[in-house]
Amino acid sequence: MNRLQEKYKNEIVPQLMKDFNYTSIMEVPKIEKVVVNIGVGDAIQNAKLMDEAVEELAQITGQAPVITKAKKSIANFKVREGMPIGCKVTLRQEKMYEFIDKLFNISLPRVRDFRGVSDTSFDGRGNYTLGIREQVIFPEIDFDKVNRSRGMDIVIVTTAKTNDEAKALLKYMGMPFRK
Repeated sequence: MNRLQEKYKNEIVPQLMKDFNYTSIMEVPKIEKVVVNIGVGDAIQNAKLMDEAVEELAQITGQAPVITKAKKSIANFKVREGMPIGCKVTLRQEKMYEFIDKLFNISLPRVRDFRGVSDTSFDGRGNYTLGIREQVIFPEIDFDKVNRSRGMDIVIVTTAKTNDEAKALLKYMGMPFRK
């Protein structure tokens, strides 16, 4: 069992039960999945860029990404329906906890001028979205082999019903919120 998973079971669940007066352990919010997405808009002109993005996302998450395709054609962006425009990975269980642990404790503190993540990026249903500008903050990425800086979106999906519950869960898990 992962370090963060053990912390969740032994420390975070009792703490959240106390904070929110839950009567059952099943009421306590938990993290369902983490979705990591990279949009590669430049792949329209150069298909090689998509392969690089897929390779980097696989290194970061330890799982093979799925290539996402355009849902509809947009003439202004020269995008046709069905064109590959990005890639994503959905992490669950062990890999999810490992990724979150690595993100909170290693990758985010490596961001230049890092003062913490925003505490307003919740969607009202207990899910948190985080945007990252560069993929080089992850220890798996070799800085010398990077041809282009890519951003990514990380969505943490929880079973929490409100933003307050989700914020408390992520705070106890070690998410570095801005003071």
